[in-house]
Amino acid sequence: MSESHKYYYMKLKETFFNDSKILLLEQMQDGPLYILLLLKFYLISLPYNGLLLVSENMPHTFQTLAIVTRYQVGTVERAIKIFLKFGLIEILANRTYYMTDIQLFIGQSSTEAERKRMERLRLQQQLPSSTVRADICPPEIEIRDKERDRDKVRVREKEGQPIRSAFGAYQNVFLSDSELVELQNKLPTSWKHYIDRLSEYMTSSGRQYQNHAATIRRWAAADQKKSHQQTYSRDYSVEEGETV
Repeated sequence: MSESHKYYYMKLKETFFNDSKILLLEQMQDGPLYILLLLKFYLISLPYNGLLLVSENMPHTFQTLAIVTRYQVGTVERAIKIFLKFGLIEILANRTYYMTDIQLFIGQSSTEAERKRMERLRLQQQLPSSTVRADICPPEIEIRDKERDRDKVRVREKEGQPIRSAFGAYQNVFLSDSELVELQNKLPTSWKHYIDRLSEYMTSSGRQYQNHAATIRRWAAADQKKSHQQTYSRDYSVEEGETV
């Protein structure tokens, strides 16, 4: 069995360059450079859900960002200060930069998911297997128009219900756009972890849930409660003869 590799892509709206913040950036001295640098930051942050990280536990600095973007350190520093002022970047408690609008553009898939999608397409069109390549692997980074296929299964549970897209490692966690935004706001650094966790659990256990967003919120609340209980249950008692 061939290995399944994840890849990430950005989806830019056709109105991206008409956004007021982008228009203001464009009018600044070195504005076009800042816009290109902003797009590079978005792409760098894709594998880490909007966080600018060198690796899992190593945040980017002015110096490392200058290296990977091939910009001068001074240009990177000035751009980040402007992005912070415009709200395009935030600094988290651990001094990690977070691209605040990344969830408007981010998507992910895998070579295995692509094969499954092509197989569904073949069955729908009743094409012979020989006409569909089994080793199709899309490019690592794609910029797609909003009107193009989102490469995710979209289902409508009932007439009048919101359309839900498939997420997770096994593409079996279904969330509407509003549910996804709510999870991203409530769990800015862990929403993807809970989606993948639910996806893997349903696949391995065979269990199904009526509302995936509600299940994720319940799991997150239970984890938070458990964390608080462990914090307050620590034993700070002192044995006789010991000092504090």
